Amino acid sequence: MTDHNDESSLHRSVRLLYHGRSRKAAMFRYALVAFDVATIVYFLVTVAAAQQPLIIVTNLILGVLILLDFGARLWVADDRRKTLLRVYTIADIIVIASLFLAPLLTENLAALRVLRGLRLIHSYRLLHDLRRDVRVFRVHEDAIFAAVNLFVFIFVTTSIVYVLRFGEEASVVNYIDALYFTVATLTTTGFGDITLTTPGGKILSVFIMIFGVALFVRLARAIFQPAKVRHKCPECGLNRHDPDALHCKHCGVPIKIETEGVD
Repeated sequence: MTDHNDESSLHRSVRLLYHGRSRKAAMFRYALVAFDVATIVYFLVTVAAAQQPLIIVTNLILGVLILLDFGARLWVADDRRKTLLRVYTIADIIVIASLFLAPLLTENLAALRVLRGLRLIHSYRLLHDLRRDVRVFRVHEDAIFAAVNLFVFIFVTTSIVYVLRFGEEASVVNYIDALYFTVATLTTTGFGDITLTTPGGKILSVFIMIFGVALFVRLARAIFQPAKVRHKCPECGLNRHDPDALHCKHCGVPIKIETEGVD
């Protein structure tokens, strides 16, 4: 009976850290974000590094830490099946597997670890913390989201290009080449010095152009033409409205959104 109560208490404590509204819980989640960013930077720096003993040990330590975080998130999740099917959860599984399996394989799996970037900001609780604590995030939330999505897309796609390389004839020989190819394709610059000539490579190039340009346009719109404006409703507190809104869409109270005057 005591063991069951201890387990329930531990479960409640862990759940409050990941989903609670206290300042302690918020600081814990910020620390997790800092850890995520640090691991992503480390994976980018070591993506082309040889499997030296120090790197292998560091990777195993990071693998254990990420696995503990993954296990804790799954343990306190309301719907574990739904959690397992989320994109960033699948990415975490791939990252953890690449960290533990790398010493046993000859193929370099380091590029796959950039998938860790999918973890950034994709958390309701983190969004709540940022809206509450960071004014810059409240004002530029759409632009920050768009920039993070574009950043993650570029480096995840770069990792796919680098890992697959689509045949021996492909001109991608290192991670910098893969990043260069991805950015050149996304911006439709197309210098032609690095190309993917296989059918799979061409399909990936089309994917990069279609989705990459869409994400880039979304970022530009978020910066220069925000889809929503911020104006707090005096009745219900809703603070995001359409630019031409005359009434709050939540409670119907008339609102007066300031706009630029006409000369």
